[in-house]
Amino acid sequence: MGLALVHGRARAGVSAPPVQVEVHLGGGLPSMSIVGLPEAAVREAKDRVRAAIQCAQYEFPQRRITVNLAPADLPKHGGRFDLPIALGILAASGQLPMAPLRDCEFLGELGLTGELRAVDGVLPAALAVARTGRGLVVPAANGAEAALAADVDVRCARTLLEVCALLGRGRALPRAQAPEAVDTPGPDMREVRGQAQARRALEIAAAGGHHLLLIGAPGCGKTLLASRLPGLLPEASEAEALEAAAIASVSGRGLDPARWRARPFRAPHHTASAVALVGGGAEPRPGEISLAHQGVLFLDELPEWDRRALEVLREPLESGLVTISRAARQSEFPARFQLVAAMNPCPCGWAGDASGRCSCGPDAIRRYRARISGPLLDRIDLHVDVPRLPAAQLRPDAPEGEGSAAIRARVEAARAVQAARAGTLNARLGQAATMAACRLRERDQLLLEHAVESLRLSARSMHRILRVARTIADLAGSAGIGTAHLTEALGYRSLDRGAAALAA
Repeated sequence: MGLALVHGRARAGVSAPPVQVEVHLGGGLPSMSIVGLPEAAVREAKDRVRAAIQCAQYEFPQRRITVNLAPADLPKHGGRFDLPIALGILAASGQLPMAPLRDCEFLGELGLTGELRAVDGVLPAALAVARTGRGLVVPAANGAEAALAADVDVRCARTLLEVCALLGRGRALPRAQAPEAVDTPGPDMREVRGQAQARRALEIAAAGGHHLLLIGAPGCGKTLLASRLPGLLPEASEAEALEAAAIASVSGRGLDPARWRARPFRAPHHTASAVALVGGGAEPRPGEISLAHQGVLFLDELPEWDRRALEVLREPLESGLVTISRAARQSEFPARFQLVAAMNPCPCGWAGDASGRCSCGPDAIRRYRARISGPLLDRIDLHVDVPRLPAAQLRPDAPEGEGSAAIRARVEAARAVQAARAGTLNARLGQAATMAACRLRERDQLLLEHAVESLRLSARSMHRILRVARTIADLAGSAGIGTAHLTEALGYRSLDRGAAALAA
């Protein structure tokens, strides 16, 4: 009949919707057309496929060939359909049997010699194929990534000819093997000298999933501290790690299968645009906030960022999700990250330093800090001053601080308490759950209300203070929030105190 059907997968955000590649050979002058909303790279597949089939010593049919990529309203991008199209042409022309095509899906870009080249978004495709019960054939360069998906039989091929040998003669392809996980030790807190308050704030942020702002003079250790946060977080679960790996897979920047369990740490430059942070493009790709999913996003020199770029963080900080809307469709990317930001206290960077070298007036400091909007600051739970250390504390023989492993053990214990109580981290509690888990005694409630009035805090800030206090109590093994826990949480609002002082 001259009709064949091959299963493939498209890429839409971090999902991989199924695509049926239908190939029909009809009468008329020899030609080949591809329909089904293909973009330029997909339309160009006809030239790659023709050369690959001929190099594999098969006959390219001299008939009218119509390739339909269904569903027709789903945009098709990239070279991932080259292999299904080539197999469909060979099956429709009777050069390959059709029966083996029913139980397998195919992904891969073809070179003119028939070589199979890697494509992006293979991991989401493998996870989707696992739910169908079919097998999956991918280029050898994508084998390690696809093998991260469990419960799917993934086979690797280097050329079109090897795939044809599988379908036509039953010659088995090698099974994809996931590489052994590489456990590369990250930066350790043991290397951080002094900075007791900042170290404590990092532990609280790790235990409760809170966002953190470090404020200090140049060279005081803000970046050093921020880079240690991933080492304090518990190891990601398999589901969390696969979510983050799937985002890296579709980003076009590559996924290292050996490090797929490592929590991401993203530190974009302050000249990055809003699109670079949130994602976008004609074919939407994830941005930095999604690439930091289940990990840490570090923004250094926070006031130097473009105001519009910072404002796009506000909704993802609350929802953990970013939606990119285009004229034809929307793409959703998860963005559940921990924000760590760093800034100088004033334009010259030395306000409050014991050396007295700051020459900035109150108006200059106010304008500098006003570059960060109040709604964004409301969403950052911990504001911590990082002072410049005396030179004596930086000597090589100075005592080392506590290591990351010991701190991580306390963090894991506190997170276990939170999971048993509410099923989520304290930073992600909703309003009703916050009121239920963060009850205060009457005198502590009055203390909180007085602080909210004197610092001119919003209701959102008040709830975040309560959640931080709940985390501090969890680290201390306390069933309730005590006065010491609440006062410590209030102490981590240094920027609010500074704003109130400047306003006065």
